[in-house]
Amino acid sequence: LILCLSFQPLEDWGSGNVTGSVGESGQCICHVFLPDTMFPADRVESVQISTNKLTMDVELHISKVHSAVSLVVLLEELSNLTLRLEVVESGPDKYVKLEFELLRIELREFEAIVTELKTSLNSSSPAFDSLYNEIRNMSMIVDQLESYDQSNLEVIRIEFAKLQKKLEKCRDEQDDFSNVQIGSCKHRGILKVGKPVVSQLNANLNSGYTYGGWGKDTNPLPGSENMYWYSASTDTSVRYVSVYTDYYSLIMRQAKKTYDLYATNRDWRGTGNNYIIRNNTLYYQFANPFSMAKYNMTSQTAEYRVVPKASKRFSYHYSANQNLDFAADETGLWVTYATEESKGKLVLGKIDEAAFALSEVWETSIFKQSVTNAFMICGVLYATQSVDINTEEIFYTYDTHTRQESYVSIAFEKFLDFYVNLDYNPTNQKLYMYNKGYYVSYPVKFKSA
Repeated sequence: LILCLSFQPLEDWGSGNVTGSVGESGQCICHVFLPDTMFPADRVESVQISTNKLTMDVELHISKVHSAVSLVVLLEELSNLTLRLEVVESGPDKYVKLEFELLRIELREFEAIVTELKTSLNSSSPAFDSLYNEIRNMSMIVDQLESYDQSNLEVIRIEFAKLQKKLEKCRDEQDDFSNVQIGSCKHRGILKVGKPVVSQLNANLNSGYTYGGWGKDTNPLPGSENMYWYSASTDTSVRYVSVYTDYYSLIMRQAKKTYDLYATNRDWRGTGNNYIIRNNTLYYQFANPFSMAKYNMTSQTAEYRVVPKASKRFSYHYSANQNLDFAADETGLWVTYATEESKGKLVLGKIDEAAFALSEVWETSIFKQSVTNAFMICGVLYATQSVDINTEEIFYTYDTHTRQESYVSIAFEKFLDFYVNLDYNPTNQKLYMYNKGYYVSYPVKFKSA
């Protein structure tokens, strides 16, 4: 006997909602019909279907997000590549070696990534089209730049050859100026002065250091043949002098030593700007008392001598306090000045270096205040004057051997309109000018004997 049992009274299920029967195999079958107000079974099924669909959509969107991240990375890499191409495009001076093949490989990789993204996202948009166009343009640029680089190298070779010819011509001109053996006076004086060679602004990196001088030792001690020196100030005072091992050190502003003429226990300061260095000794105009002085940089001691009858009233045209002007040439050490007795005319004195005193004196006929500067070559005085803001002129010479003077016209170019120091160096036959804070030098060519 098979019974259909009910665990609750039938009335509790509601009338007409429950029926019972016996199946073919004798099983008890109960049929329950629940109203929608009790449990929405059909809606659960609908929700399950929707959930499955949403799950698929979410997975699709997650895939798209991953693709979007890849796109962001791609865009960053493209940006980096664009920057690299801009550097390449800017010119051959911005890169050392062009890796054109590497650029092409990267561009092909980018094109493959864009194609994959386009397929995975199953969409075509202006953004993808723009990316494609950008990559194609970059490929064309790489090809053009490779061609440009090859042609540019050829242009560089041509320009380099032209430069070599110019340098050779310049060297020949310099050699042409050096037509007299160093130290020799077998010539008939200056024929012409070459173009100014501007080394750089002074070691103080300040154009306000208008007053000063620079150059080489006119009779260097053994081992100091390459030494350079520099001294400058914002006024006509003389206090510091720096020495440099060689020209490179001068240009790099790497002083070997800087000497200070002033200390708590002594005052060796000078004035004026017409000083020179000879035998590692600075010759300059002493401030107090007014006299000629020398500062030995080896022993770091100084001494002075009063110049008989020298006046403080007569300076050069360009600057005040240039009363004593020191010069050196193949024959020794000199000083120029003016006296009240000469009525301001320039006087030239030969200095006995051992005694540090004047051994002989010559009086010229030119008024010192009309002169911009002066220097000595082989016992001959050369005086300069201003022609215009761009041109200076050697206009007067005085030969101490013959006591003959002459007026000449040897023009040369000034770097700037104002200068305070001009001296000849017999060790290399060059003129050194301190021109408004700049180091300037000139080669000199002589008349054949």
